[in-house]
Amino acid sequence: MEKLFGTDGIRGHAAAFPLDDVTVREIGRSVARQFAERLGRVPRFVTGRDTRESGASIEAAFHGGAVEAGAECESAGVITTPGVAFVTGQFGFDAGIVISASHNPYEDNGIKIFLSDGKKVDEATERAIECDIHLSRSANGSGSRRPIAVRGSHASEYQEAYLDHLEKEVEGLRLDGLRLAVDCANGAASHLAPDLLRRLGAEVIAFNDEPDGRNINLNCGSLHLDQLQTKVLDEKADFGIAFDGDADRALFVDESGKIVDGDATLWVMARFMKDNGQLENGKVVATVMSNIGLEIALSSIGLELIRAAVGDKYVLEELLRTESELGGEQSGHVIFPRESLVGDGMMTSLFMLQATRSRAVPVSQTTEGFVRYPQTLVNVKVREKLPFDDVAAIASASRQIESELAGKGRLLLRYSGTENLARVMIEGQEQAEIERQANSLAEVIRASLG
Repeated sequence: MEKLFGTDGIRGHAAAFPLDDVTVREIGRSVARQFAERLGRVPRFVTGRDTRESGASIEAAFHGGAVEAGAECESAGVITTPGVAFVTGQFGFDAGIVISASHNPYEDNGIKIFLSDGKKVDEATERAIECDIHLSRSANGSGSRRPIAVRGSHASEYQEAYLDHLEKEVEGLRLDGLRLAVDCANGAASHLAPDLLRRLGAEVIAFNDEPDGRNINLNCGSLHLDQLQTKVLDEKADFGIAFDGDADRALFVDESGKIVDGDATLWVMARFMKDNGQLENGKVVATVMSNIGLEIALSSIGLELIRAAVGDKYVLEELLRTESELGGEQSGHVIFPRESLVGDGMMTSLFMLQATRSRAVPVSQTTEGFVRYPQTLVNVKVREKLPFDDVAAIASASRQIESELAGKGRLLLRYSGTENLARVMIEGQEQAEIERQANSLAEVIRASLG
């Protein structure tokens, strides 16, 4: 049976399987049946979407299938992914369904399902939905295809409640006198983020905030920070914020035009939270891709970096396992589990502004102490993916490099999940030296597995 759920729900080309109308209706029916069986009553769902032109039709198809199977559905309209997660819990829904493909181009879309506590549905539920989809396909589709009106009369109420919630998270924070450049990625934050920041007194220069269904993430937002860097410098802004399409992540630019990525954000927030007694176990969770400079900086103030696999799902798992209070990825997906189990770009932005205002210094000074180490990545084509430790020559060469890097660098050796490639990533103090080491190990891999 084909696996349809990835680490961030179902994602693909809009209107094509599994996001065609018939399949989305079956997803709605499947989710409704499973929750009804689990709860022993009629389940209540809320949906929300980003600004892609395909979002409304996918939402309507999901509602059609779910209502047919006995569920009650409401729409929160165009709202961020963390906004849907908040509304789900706050208003007593059994699940929140987000229709978004995050940072992907407009042609794509996706479906992810949150429980009322902010966690995504478990893998058993995902497998059951996949089974229902494949059974439905083998039967050439099932159920009614009549159109259904999406109920969204409370959408404005839900969105307003979400903004109120964010404002309360930084109670007392004022941004008067602060000039902010905000790239909304023509996505879900376009009408929400500028409003929230202006409420707090900031002067907001919003751009890429006029979505037309096809311009979401188009050369803008957190994947294209050059626009934000230019805007910050041209407008003499104090701080720049860039969201992705569904605003579950944010990246920043300081007043000098320098990028503040997820690693730097974790550093700023870790210091701020430590100073305020909010890191009780002294741990910060990041991924295997976070720069060793973050690990060294955190160690210098007595904090330990724990590394998880790439993906916010795995960061959250490690946060909960270790009872830690801060985690995230280089991409700007940061999670504060005390506040929410979902990464929230708008919340992260407010906390970064709070940390900056508390020190009464420019943003550039809040990142001091974090030095990004040089990094190099070499890809090697392989004929098979044997465990590296099982190949004597590779294991020996890896140990030699790790010995040379001890305390001043890092080797990450892994296979691509989608291609026959081995990836050699090395971080260290000198670019020329780590390139020599990476190429040397790549040759050993090529000779052994190429």
